[in-house]
Amino acid sequence: MPPKAHIEPHLSVDDLKNRYRQARDTTESRRWHLLHLVGSGWTIKQAAEVVGLNYDYAKEIIRRYNHEGPPSVRNRSRDRQPPVARSLLTKSQQQELKQALLGPAPDGGPWSGPKVAQWIAERTGRQHVWPQRGWDYLKRLGINWKQRNNSGSEF
Repeated sequence: MPPKAHIEPHLSVDDLKNRYRQARDTTESRRWHLLHLVGSGWTIKQAAEVVGLNYDYAKEIIRRYNHEGPPSVRNRSRDRQPPVARSLLTKSQQQELKQALLGPAPDGGPWSGPKVAQWIAERTGRQHVWPQRGWDYLKRLGINWKQRNNSGSEF
């Protein structure tokens, strides 16, 4: 039989069980459950299988708990912030684009997302700008293409 894992006595087995049962976050609940089972004498492999965790991940949870204590069980994935979206164009470039949209596109036809994307690429020196970003700027600048193309009005 494999050796039992050691759990540091940061909390009693009953406290681990209470935390497991009271956790609102499912990730945290599974981690507390794993710790409770291992603290009750189960092997990591048995406990990981019951809770539905990968064996190596279960070992990492136990290692962190032993090293850091109860705060290590917290689900940190919610702490991560998405990267701040950077605008492709500065305010002055957006005004320049808005002025350009008043006239015809460089090919003489109507403006479209891909054409605006090409315009952005040329102004910013980028190799490529996705056509969707062109559409994004059309919407951001408040261009109503149905109204403009159907009635001939500018905006």
